[in-house]
Amino acid sequence: MPFGSRPGRRARGEIEELPSGSLRVRVYAGIDPVSGRRRHLTETVPAGPTAARQAESVRSRLLDTVRRQHERPPAPPTPAGDARPVPVDPTRDAPVPVPTTVTGRATGPQRRSRRRGEPTLTTIAQLADVSAPTVSKVLNGRSGVAAETRARVEALLREHGYRRPELGTPHASIEVVFYGMQSNLAVTIMQGVQQVAGAHRFAVGFTDARRQVSEGRFWARDLLSRRPTGVIAVHLGFTSEQHALLAASAIPLVVLDPTGEPPLHAVPSVTSTNWSGGFEAARHLLDLGHRRIGVISGPTERLCAKARLDGARAALEAAGVGLPARWLRHGHWFSFEDGLNHGQELLRQDPAPTAIVCGNDLQALGVYEAARLAGRRIPRDLSVVGFDDIPYTMFCGPPMTSVRQPLTEMGAAAARMVLTLAANERLAQTRVELATTLVVRDSTAVAHGN
Repeated sequence: MPFGSRPGRRARGEIEELPSGSLRVRVYAGIDPVSGRRRHLTETVPAGPTAARQAESVRSRLLDTVRRQHERPPAPPTPAGDARPVPVDPTRDAPVPVPTTVTGRATGPQRRSRRRGEPTLTTIAQLADVSAPTVSKVLNGRSGVAAETRARVEALLREHGYRRPELGTPHASIEVVFYGMQSNLAVTIMQGVQQVAGAHRFAVGFTDARRQVSEGRFWARDLLSRRPTGVIAVHLGFTSEQHALLAASAIPLVVLDPTGEPPLHAVPSVTSTNWSGGFEAARHLLDLGHRRIGVISGPTERLCAKARLDGARAALEAAGVGLPARWLRHGHWFSFEDGLNHGQELLRQDPAPTAIVCGNDLQALGVYEAARLAGRRIPRDLSVVGFDDIPYTMFCGPPMTSVRQPLTEMGAAAARMVLTLAANERLAQTRVELATTLVVRDSTAVAHGN
């Protein structure tokens, strides 16, 4: 018989001893009005000499929570003329549900309904031959678990598709995870996230996953220990282990500019119209009369780089020009060095391209230096188009023509999606794509010598 149950009377709060010695407190909380199923508040007390006393205290607290919920009168309907404003997503013209905050902590739905047959934390603990508190430590990124044990628990969480029902009380914060802090992009994206998060009194933090990996640390575990309301991952490739661990811990995840790694197919994402941007960049040069057009792309394992290259190639092929292999280079990364090295290679050819489309603005700045070293003047001898439209493009000589990515808007859209998921609301779209814009400046001009 569970602790606290009485013969002849249905117990409203049961205390069950688990195989690990921990005590699980379970209190009936009524019928869910949406699903029609019974709801329970559940909390586990770790094994120990004072566990029974702590469990009784937890049961009293949970019973008191249920009683207050039932005593709370229904909210009267709000008159139409008295309606309070709600946050609106300007890209979709729809209200954005946001978890409320109290004293710096995020609140909201405290429990996700569990589907029939879904594994419980106790099930995972039994399969791993560990205690439930040990599984809880893994889910929360806490220390005190041997590496071999942690790996075994994480493997079982993935294998059985465990999803945490108790959302707990996360910190009122959004964590932005970058793989390498490229300041020209990171600051602009963070500004967009801050616009949305700050409006709802959420803090914004960031993690540089590349640095943590280089230091031998597992960034996903560190992040779990901070319990943010949600996570935005930027330009980041996830392993299946990292993705499963975040999902099991019930932390909402949105990816900004996904890399195309397989685990991300089901993760909400925000990106820009990279294919259209590449197409417009090449078509702009074609309209100026260029026919010898080179392309320096980013690493094509990245979705955005491949889409930009495919768009540029489509424009060139549609014009009957094509993209010969000798005028195509693939960068190892979106870096200045890519543009400098590949730019020098292209400009040494005979005939050399009269225009170059670059995968991003840093590569284009590298091409600027390659042109200077080769004695080529921009745009008289060589036209150059970048991608991103970072602030430096306006100040280089000459000011650069670039495809503008709406990075601030992308950060804001990702933050809205995270807050919607944190409020247990369904997203209207799981993939948001924002338009790019060609910004014409002085690095492109009418072709000479074609």
